[in-house]
Amino acid sequence: MGSLETERTTTGWAARDPSGVLSPYTYTLRSTGPEDVFVKVMCCGICHTDLHQAKNDLGMSNYPMVPGHEVVGEVLEVGSDVSKFRVGDIVGVGCIVGCCRNCRPCDSDNEQYCLKKIWSYNDVYTDGKPTQGGFAGSMVVDQKFVVKIPEGMAPEQVAPLLCAGVTVYSPLNHFGLMGSGLRGGILGLGGVGHMGVKIAKAMGHHVTVISSSDKKKVEALEHLGADDYLVSSDAEGMQKAADSLDYIIDTVPVFHPLEPYLSLLKLDGKLILTGVINTPLQFVTPMVMLGRKSITGSFIGSMKETEEMLNFCKEKNLTSMIEVVKMDYINTAMERLEKNDVRYRFVVDVAGSKLDQ
Repeated sequence: MGSLETERTTTGWAARDPSGVLSPYTYTLRSTGPEDVFVKVMCCGICHTDLHQAKNDLGMSNYPMVPGHEVVGEVLEVGSDVSKFRVGDIVGVGCIVGCCRNCRPCDSDNEQYCLKKIWSYNDVYTDGKPTQGGFAGSMVVDQKFVVKIPEGMAPEQVAPLLCAGVTVYSPLNHFGLMGSGLRGGILGLGGVGHMGVKIAKAMGHHVTVISSSDKKKVEALEHLGADDYLVSSDAEGMQKAADSLDYIIDTVPVFHPLEPYLSLLKLDGKLILTGVINTPLQFVTPMVMLGRKSITGSFIGSMKETEEMLNFCKEKNLTSMIEVVKMDYINTAMERLEKNDVRYRFVVDVAGSKLDQ
């Protein structure tokens, strides 16, 4: 198709202030160019970060803001230099829609760590226009930041993989933790955590879910296939599990102590932080020193890893456990997410919703 030169308008649901309440908002999509893909949004997952951003929990929100960064849609038109996609393709868009392309992270396919990356919403694009996310009818995205969804994967099932799925896959890949036989822990059983269990199990790991209560024990063991379940307040159980795990993926997005979990790690074990927390965490250094343990972090994943993760999930027949809602339920869904009242990810059926009401 020819390059896209005319601006379009679309309607999304935007937060106007730190109350985080979303309502219909019509805006102009940024000017498009030869490398761009025009996508009609089919569905979009709701991530805990959407809640943080809408409510200005991180102190850097700009309004009006259309959240949403787990986007699946259909390509309606492509720019003249787009080679990876064609009209009718089902594609995904994640957390990032731009990067500098000439720094060390960009040169090594780690563009999510580029210091000049552009977020898919609550940011400013290279043309000076605000970026807006996937709780909207359509988006225009540079082809570099669009990924093709493998045939046969249901769009609503794929949406959470674009953030929650790759957030788990990336550190396992980067730290060499993809081999079978490892013993891993998943701390927190929400959107990211439930995918952590599924992906780690598919890699052949022995997986222990660690949670603050036993409320999700049956689900973790019987529905998700975890091997063990630990309640962090159970001193005896935690002591028995000491020095037993090769890694823990910590998905908890609120303040919590680290020391109880560091004690679960073997020699050279890794505690991998993936939850966005805006208050300092604490630990005493001997907990790390006496076992050469690492506390590290990982942030989503690269476009290359996203493609790999989607193919892995297709091959292993992995799906996310979701609750599909319409856009007019979005504020209730955000309230429920804040209370962890979802199993395990809300996905908004954008295409099936009336966006202007």
